[in-house]
Amino acid sequence: MKPDVTAFFDEATNTISYVVRDPQGSACAVVDSVLDFDYASGRTDTRSADAIIKFVRDNGLDVQWLLESHVHADHLSAAPYIQDKVGGKIGIGDNIRIVQDTFGKVFNEGTEFQRDGSQFDRLFVEGDSFHIGQLRGDVLHTPGHTPACLTYVIGDAAFVGDTLFMPDFGTARCDFPGGSSQTLYNSIQKILALPDETRIFVGHDYKAPGRDEYAWETTVGEQKALNVHVGAGKSAEDFVKMRDARDATLAMPKLIIPSLQVNMRAGQMPPADEQGNVFLKVPVNKL
Repeated sequence: MKPDVTAFFDEATNTISYVVRDPQGSACAVVDSVLDFDYASGRTDTRSADAIIKFVRDNGLDVQWLLESHVHADHLSAAPYIQDKVGGKIGIGDNIRIVQDTFGKVFNEGTEFQRDGSQFDRLFVEGDSFHIGQLRGDVLHTPGHTPACLTYVIGDAAFVGDTLFMPDFGTARCDFPGGSSQTLYNSIQKILALPDETRIFVGHDYKAPGRDEYAWETTVGEQKALNVHVGAGKSAEDFVKMRDARDATLAMPKLIIPSLQVNMRAGQMPPADEQGNVFLKVPVNKL
C-alpha cells in the first residue's frame, strides 16, 4: 500500500515531521514531531506541534502512533503534547535504554531517572510490525548515528530519521556517544536492500551546495546511485574513513543539551521542583 504522507518542515532545526495516513481510512501516525524551544530564553512554544494537530483535526484523522526514529540531539520532541491533544502511542527503539544509561550519567540524573524505556508506550526491535489502520509498518534497527535509531517501513515508504539525508547531502554523523561509522554503513545497506522504488523520507535537510530548495523525499534507487557518501557502491572502508574525518570537524548541535534531557524522557521535561519550576542541566566538559 502507498500511504499518504504530509510533511511539516521546521526551518529553525531543519527537521521534517510527517503525518502518515492510511489512504483507505482515517488512521495516521506522526513521525518525529518538534517542540519549539528558544535556548536563549529557555522558553518552549507549540506552534510546530499545533500545525500538526490542526491538520489532524481538520482532516478528521485518528492518531494511532507517535513514532520517534531515535533520541534526537537537535530538537525537542512534542510527542507527549500531541498525545495529550489527539492521542496515539509513543514508540521508539528498544536500545533507548542504552541511550538513557549513557546520558543519565552525563546529566547526573540519579536513581530516580528510570533507564528502562518505561517513559515510552512501545519499544520496538528489529522485525517488529505495527498497524496504522490497514497499513502495516515494519521496523528496521538502523543504528550508527545513535544506538536506538530505527527505520520505519510503512507500505512503500521508509522513514529513516537521521540515517540518510538527501542523496546530494549524504549521511548522518556518527560521533555521538554510542555512534559508529562502520555500524552506520551496515545499517544503510539494510535500507538500500529495500526495493528501488521505495520512497525514502529523511529527518532533516540542509540544502546541499547548489540546491535552492529544501527537499525530503527520495527513493532507494536514487540513494543507491547518487548518495554522495554511500552511493555507486562505495566501500565500507572508504565510507568509514570519510565519515570519521568529516565528523571530527563538526560542531555540536545547538540544542543538544536540552534535546537529550527531554527526548530520553519521551519528550517530557525533567521533574519540577517543589515550587513547580523546571530546570535543565548544562554538563561542563562532558560532550
